[in-house]
Amino acid sequence: MLKTSDFNYHLPLSRIAQTPMHPHEKEKLMVVDRKTGMLTHTHIADFPDYLRKGDVLVINNTKVFHARLKQGNKELFLVRPRGDFWEAIGRNIKQGDMLKFSENFIAEIQEKKADGTLLVDFGKSDVISLANTFGEVPVPPYIHTLPKDSDYQTVYAKYVGSVAAPTAGFHLTKSLLQKIKDKGVKILEITLHVGLGTFMPIKTDSLDAHIMHSEWVEVLPDVSEKILCAKKEGGRIVAIGTTTVRTLEGTKAKPFTGDVNLFIQPGYKFKIVDAMLTNFHLPKSTLIVLVSTFANRELILKAYNEAVANNYRFYSFGDAMFIV
Repeated sequence: MLKTSDFNYHLPLSRIAQTPMHPHEKEKLMVVDRKTGMLTHTHIADFPDYLRKGDVLVINNTKVFHARLKQGNKELFLVRPRGDFWEAIGRNIKQGDMLKFSENFIAEIQEKKADGTLLVDFGKSDVISLANTFGEVPVPPYIHTLPKDSDYQTVYAKYVGSVAAPTAGFHLTKSLLQKIKDKGVKILEITLHVGLGTFMPIKTDSLDAHIMHSEWVEVLPDVSEKILCAKKEGGRIVAIGTTTVRTLEGTKAKPFTGDVNLFIQPGYKFKIVDAMLTNFHLPKSTLIVLVSTFANRELILKAYNEAVANNYRFYSFGDAMFIV
C-alpha cells in the first residue's frame, strides 16, 4: 500500500516561481507520454500543436476573490459559505473572537472545530464584495509578494467563488485559446470553486486516512452533452488543471450542481479525462497523487526530477506539464 511519503521529491527553494512569466507563451512545457514514458521539452506556445481536431478542451471558469483577511496578528482565510455562516481557517484565532475589518464588515467566530476549521458569522454583510475591498489576493504561503489581481486570475475567469486560482489556466492566453479553436478543438467550461479540497495538505501517513474536503462544482447540461458525445465519437477530453479533472471525474461529466469530494489516488480508473495540462505540484499533496494516478508514480517522479534538473519553475506561477 502506497504511503504519503511515496509522493515526495526534493525541490530547491530557488525553483519555486515567485512571479508569473510574461508572455506566458515563453513558459516551459514538458509533454509526458504515458504509453511510451517519453518526456519532451518544449514551450507553452507549442501547446496547440499537441491538440487535434475533435478534441474537447475543458476549462474551469471560477473566479478568485480576496479571501485573506487580516487584523493585527490575526488572519482569517475564507473558504466557502455554509448556510448562514462562512467556513474559514485562521491564524491566532479562537472561538468567540471578533474581528473588525470595517464598520460594516465584522467577523464573529462562532465555532472552532477539531480539524481547525472555523464557522464565522458576518451577519448580513455582502461578504465577497467586502472581502474584495478589505482583503488580499489569497496567494499560497510560498509566494512572498502579493501579485496584481490580473496575475492571479485566468483570462476566462467568470463566476466568483474560489479562494485559490486554478493555476494551470494561467498558461492559456487569449491568443493561445484562439489558436486552439482554429484547430477545430471545442472549448467548454465547467465550474469548481477552489477550497480546502484542492489546497489542504495530506497530514496522514496513509493516503486512505486523508479526508478530502468537498468543493462546489457545476456541469451544465449542454456541456455534459457535448463532452459525452465527443467521448462516443473518439475525441479526447483534455482537462485544464486538476480542478477540472476532479469535476469531470467526480460528476462523470453528467449534469450536476453541488459538492464533490473525490480523492483520486492509485487504483482509481479514469472514466472521462484523456489528457491534462497541469502545473508542477507540492510534494506529498493530493495534486501530485492525482497526476501520479493518471500516469504512474515512477514516471511522474522521473518527470519532476528531470524538471528540477532542467530549471523548470514550480507551483502556482511556474511551468506546465501536458500528460497524454
